[in-house]
Amino acid sequence: MAQDMRNPFWQTKTTLNFRGKLIQLEPAVVMGILNITPDSFFVESRIASPDEVVDRAGNMIEEGASILDIGGYSSRPGAVEISIDEELDRILPVVSKVHQAFPETPLSIDTFRSQVAREAITLGASMVNDISGGQLDSEMWPLVSSLQVPYVLMHMPGNPQTMQTMTDYQDVAVDILDWLIGMVGELRTTGMHDVIVDPGFGFGKTIQQNFKLLDQLHTLKILGLPIMVGLSRKSMIWKTLGSDASQSLHGTTALHMLALQQGAHILRVHDVKPAKDAIKMWEAISTQLVLNTIP
Repeated sequence: MAQDMRNPFWQTKTTLNFRGKLIQLEPAVVMGILNITPDSFFVESRIASPDEVVDRAGNMIEEGASILDIGGYSSRPGAVEISIDEELDRILPVVSKVHQAFPETPLSIDTFRSQVAREAITLGASMVNDISGGQLDSEMWPLVSSLQVPYVLMHMPGNPQTMQTMTDYQDVAVDILDWLIGMVGELRTTGMHDVIVDPGFGFGKTIQQNFKLLDQLHTLKILGLPIMVGLSRKSMIWKTLGSDASQSLHGTTALHMLALQQGAHILRVHDVKPAKDAIKMWEAISTQLVLNTIP
């Protein structure tokens, strides 16, 4: 797939513009997860109040998070759907408080609903992380394009309630790449500038499919866009280890190293410092690899 350098996608593939604040994605960066949900799959990530989330956010920033991702709708397999009003009630006070406390840190809003994204951005968010890739709300792409904030295009078949019944792929890596190519082609027509792709680990994929997708993650480089991965403490890790989410940090770090080797630019994580350490180790390895190629 030839890269057209006149296209804005290619011009901004390693830099994101958060309303005037530029973030470089080389080396990779960490996105810290702030779950404002009572039923997130990782119990220790659940946050009960806006004040608690400000403390958690401060710790993540201190440990090296470049972006914070705030979500109020649990998207774990089989999660109960909540209303737009309930999602807004959960996340808007948090977005406001975190933005006031840390105005220099870009905030991402994890939602597939354009109304939630619009109101969160009004209060200080400057990125949209859409698990549905624009397929569950037809107003999402026009909104993001008009506001010119970075947008995460993630692959998920169906919705959180049905996705694990939709795991029939001919070849999971090829099928998802084809889907992303098609969606990126459509996004080009909207005038959107900063797009990040996420293959959607754990969203409508079996454990085996997740590992194959990770092994083939490098194929997404053909898109010329930043790659985000959300592997942190997911069931593909703890089920493989025979443990649970609370015991899956080491497995997560191991897969983060592989994702970085495969070309990931953003690690979306519950545990910021271990992810930052992985990036530092990968950067040291990469530097040595480059030096070894110099005559």
